[in-house]
Amino acid sequence: MLLEDVLKHRTVQAADPLLRAAPDSVPGRQVRWVHSSEVLDIAPLLRGGELLLSGGQALATASDKRQVDYVRELAGRGVAALAIETGPTLPDIPESMLIAAESNGLPLFELRKVAPFVGIMQEINSILVGQSVELLQRGDEISHAMAAELAHGGGLDEVLAVLAGQTGTSVRLVSPAGLTLGSAGADGGGSAGGTGTGGLATASTTAVDVPVRGVLAARLELEAPEGIDPAFVRVAGERSVDILGLALLQRMPPGLKELAGAELMRAVHSGAQPWRLEQLGAAAGFAVDGPVAAVMIRSAASGRLRPALDRILADSVPHAASYADKLELIALAGLPPEGTRAARASLIEVLGNLDVPEGSAIAVGPLGQGVGEAAWSMAEARRTLDLAPRTGRAASGPRQVRDADAFSAERLAAESIDGGARRDFVRRTLGPVLEHDEQRNSQLLHTLTVWLDSGCNTAQAARELHLERQSMYHRLQRIFDLCGGDPRGTGRLAGLHLATRLAPLP
Repeated sequence: MLLEDVLKHRTVQAADPLLRAAPDSVPGRQVRWVHSSEVLDIAPLLRGGELLLSGGQALATASDKRQVDYVRELAGRGVAALAIETGPTLPDIPESMLIAAESNGLPLFELRKVAPFVGIMQEINSILVGQSVELLQRGDEISHAMAAELAHGGGLDEVLAVLAGQTGTSVRLVSPAGLTLGSAGADGGGSAGGTGTGGLATASTTAVDVPVRGVLAARLELEAPEGIDPAFVRVAGERSVDILGLALLQRMPPGLKELAGAELMRAVHSGAQPWRLEQLGAAAGFAVDGPVAAVMIRSAASGRLRPALDRILADSVPHAASYADKLELIALAGLPPEGTRAARASLIEVLGNLDVPEGSAIAVGPLGQGVGEAAWSMAEARRTLDLAPRTGRAASGPRQVRDADAFSAERLAAESIDGGARRDFVRRTLGPVLEHDEQRNSQLLHTLTVWLDSGCNTAQAARELHLERQSMYHRLQRIFDLCGGDPRGTGRLAGLHLATRLAPLP
């Protein structure tokens, strides 16, 4: 259901919605579900395509940084739109949230009247369920027609022609290396391209991964002209995957090594036992005792990013395997036994060149000593992505690559130290600084954090904070007065640094 149609529904109109950000992202945007929540950490629980309704209560008491992170996390999760109710609790939507929504392409609506969210969800979601059933039925009909063509001896191009003809799209099946395996146009022709849909310009392109026995064998691309529902095209593409997999299996069955690699990545993703990982790793071509590092990418375009990631890994490390699961794309990089840490650092750098959509996030896990530690490295990469938005620390490279080693203190604390004990430690160590920031709206904690992270290099910290050196000295002196003196050369330095790292954690 189009976002524009959802907004015209009487239950939504009763809330008097006003578009406040990202108007260019509204046309053609699909809504998969309507959900309401006051939980600020809701993004990891969403699948993408939701219209999220918020009453604004939690946002009203959140810090400016948390409000901005909330918007960015939702955009990164592929949420269709965010609608926030304003009123006595939240009189207006903060400007920083509007800027973040605009820059991340997330439509943000203000609901200027009180309307029951339950009623909106019941009405819209019932329509969406009905539409989904209809789309699935149409998709199954197309899949059955493709199966019939395959059963009667049709080749890959003939099967694709059925899909193209019944969806009105131009379709192309591409190998992970970028080679065209087969194609068909909506007019029955054998080509797919930007004007392959009967001479009409392409309005949207849908990509669907086609695995064969768990191994990525191809990517199906469907180019639809103006007027064809992208949701229908996606469902048709997804329902055709099994038939296309059978056609590909007849043409190019995967080898045992590829099958073992796919099974290994599923085991890594699910956190299997080390002995199982070692068994699968050996079959997949990994050195059982060789160093490894996990890579995790969270993106609404995880499936489309997989071929590009595979190419980067092939050029960067001796051996690798990857796996796409919903909004997560994961990979395991086998690193060389000599120069291992340099190879990992180089991998982090080159991953920064991966062209990912706005709102995506990449993390590289810590070094694992053997395939048996692959699941641990992956779990720590995932933990890094969960913790990173709270810390506010910049990532490496233009594409926000997070190095799990740079978050080792936060990872250890989140896993091993009780939340109450963490907060108690921070309060006892940084209490006067935190009170000063809260009462005077100052930035002493941020200043201290940057200074400590720079190795107590005052000149470097001043540059990062865009401060004159004298202003930096004044700030530091104020911090020292509040913390009991200059910590350099004392045993307090380590504790102070740890407290600044733990302060942003919940």
